[in-house]
Amino acid sequence: MTTTARKDTVVELVAKDLNGNGGIFCPSAKADMKLWSSHPRVYLDVAGSGAAKCPYCGTVYQLKEGEHFGGAH
Repeated sequence: MTTTARKDTVVELVAKDLNGNGGIFCPSAKADMKLWSSHPRVYLDVAGSGAAKCPYCGTVYQLKEGEHFGGAH
């Protein structure tokens, strides 16, 4: 299996794009990927640091500036 490197691809997310645990799966339609022909599905924790990089394709998913996941009580 071969995958196309997407090292320069950065996908900006808003908090509502993340799942209930603060993450997103790659491959993702948000990154304009063909889900059926990419790589195995991998969970990326974006909320922890504000960004995460896919170990398979190099796509970086990051929260848009000013966005925060979770709520202050």
